[in-house]
Amino acid sequence: MVPQDRISRLAQQIGDRLQNASQAPEDIQKGVQQVVRGAFDRLELVSREDFDILMDVLQRTRARVEALERQVASLEAAVEASTSASATPVEAEAPPAPAQPDSATPSSPKNSE
Repeated sequence: MVPQDRISRLAQQIGDRLQNASQAPEDIQKGVQQVVRGAFDRLELVSREDFDILMDVLQRTRARVEALERQVASLEAAVEASTSASATPVEAEAPPAPAQPDSATPSSPKNSE
């Protein structure tokens, strides 16, 4: 929303322009347009044309993102299907434990001199 101080400043400037009512109506209109245009410039408004262009870009971007999301989902499903199809029951079992050296057997004797 527009802050109240901006609105009151705009009203004050327009009132100042209208104080000189003896001027030609065209001059008054030009003065008021300048005040309003200046106020709009300070508000950093976007033209309708620019807004429509940005909305079009946003919609195209959103469509591309959605298409990429579908593509990633299908690729993930294909990878998951290929990994589950290639898995064999032997792979599903736990691998055998590696052979541990027997700690009960003595290690090689050291030569003592």
